[in-house]
Amino acid sequence: MMDTYSVPLSQLVQAFQLTVSYRSSDYDSIRVTVDDVARPGLQLAGYFDHFEPMRLQVLGNVEMSYLRRISEEQQSVIFDRLFSYKIPALIVARNMDPDPACLAMAKKHDITILRGQESTSYIVSSLISYLKSALAPRITRHGVLVDVYGEGLLLVGESGIGKSEAAVELIKRGHRLVADDAVEIKKINSDSLMGTSPALIRNYIELRGIGVINVAKLFGMGAIKGENVIDLVINIVPWSNHEVYDRLGLEEQYMDLLGVKVPQITIPVTPGRNLAVILEAAAMNNRQKKMGYNAAVEFTEQINKHFDESMAQNF
Repeated sequence: MMDTYSVPLSQLVQAFQLTVSYRSSDYDSIRVTVDDVARPGLQLAGYFDHFEPMRLQVLGNVEMSYLRRISEEQQSVIFDRLFSYKIPALIVARNMDPDPACLAMAKKHDITILRGQESTSYIVSSLISYLKSALAPRITRHGVLVDVYGEGLLLVGESGIGKSEAAVELIKRGHRLVADDAVEIKKINSDSLMGTSPALIRNYIELRGIGVINVAKLFGMGAIKGENVIDLVINIVPWSNHEVYDRLGLEEQYMDLLGVKVPQITIPVTPGRNLAVILEAAAMNNRQKKMGYNAAVEFTEQINKHFDESMAQNF
């Protein structure tokens, strides 16, 4: 199930070092729920069609210059209407002081007014980037996420199949652990997923027969990574003589996660197979595919060319 998230306004104030010019009575309970920020230029001119009141509103040099050109009565009318929509907060950029009419209407409608030191474009772009990450759709999946040669491998499969043991072997070979057992997956854009570990179990791996180990303390800080893009899903299954497995690698398989199609391969395991080496090869092969080279396609073309030449010689 996909969760929905919100960000406390107080968290944004702390993260961006904003100054509170007027603190509303519900300041501590205000939560931002949309990942976009608006500059209310048209609204200052009285046009409120398609206005999105759930967005943070930012005033910059242009808006403040316009407000200085009109009377205080007109300003009062504008802010009276703007604040009647109960926006989360109004942010004034470049540390400019809000006008008295703005503060008066903020008190009337109990709307928080903030000031930021940075330029308007920086505040807007930084807030959008921050909110898109904090409010991104996310799910939690059972599995192990490791960084192998810069490729994020999400290992999935039934419990006890050997995912954690393979991760430990990869760590010993110089790769890094992102998450074990539970992987929080976040959609950072239309075609990319970021995986991380829940804070409670971060840096820990459970090995049956040994128990829980702390990877950072046992193998060093270089053996862990906070988050990683998910590039490939590897489904680890027990070997079955009744199954037919892809031997060339021509079949394109995908797993749908949050609407993003992630390449997937299935690896059957038997006692004695060196799963860590196989995973390393899978990571390098996936990286080659992303760079435009596909060994399976090249091999198939060579085979077809060989048979075509043989048939031509027979005739």
